[in-house]
Formats: sequence, C-alpha cells, structure tokens
Amino acid sequence: MTTTAKAAFKTRVREWAQKLDVQVVWLGMRPMRHKWASCSTNGHLNFSIDLLTLDRSLWDYVIVHELLHFSVPNHGRLWKSLMRAHLGDWEKAEEQLKRFSHPTP
Repeated sequence: MTTTAKAAFKTRVREWAQKLDVQVVWLGMRPMRHKWASCSTNGHLNFSIDLLTLDRSLWDYVIVHELLHFSVPNHGRLWKSLMRAHLGDWEKAEEQLKRFSHPTP
C-alpha cells in the first residue's frame, strides 16, 4: 500500500464526485473489517485501505456505489439504474468483490 496508490485512489474519488455532482467534505482511508466503504449524510467518506490491494477496475464500483448514496440512501430501483447509467454491468464488479474478505459496500 503505497502513498502513490492512496493518492491515485483519492484522485479517482474526486473525479467521480465531480462527475456525479457530489460534495465530499471529508475523504479518508483506514482499515475496515466488515465494509469496503461507508459514507455519512454530512459528506464524509471512508474507504477501506484494503481497496489499494485490489485491481483498479474495482475501485470505480466501490466509489460510485458510495457516492450515489449521498442522493439515494438505499439499493432500490433508482440506485440500481444510476449504477447502470454510470458503470454499465456493475454486477460483475460486485461479484468480483464478493471473492475477497469484505462484504459489498
């Protein structure tokens, strides 16, 4: 887990936040035992440091998943349609993540 990878991840989060018109107040990475990420209604985002060990193609899934929760707090039809609009076949990434030790974000 290099500082370069961490910086690249945070840059990717900011790029997606801009695309999705989401205001991120605070962005952190830390060890997380049971989640890939979490967000709060006041604009705080936390991502698991373990994401840095995964293929970067999975980063977008976790990032977009969390950022969409700022406007859609559940995993209902609207959230799923927004995931599809931004990532296409997002379920493939979700399945890949299930192979690792953390649950889906």
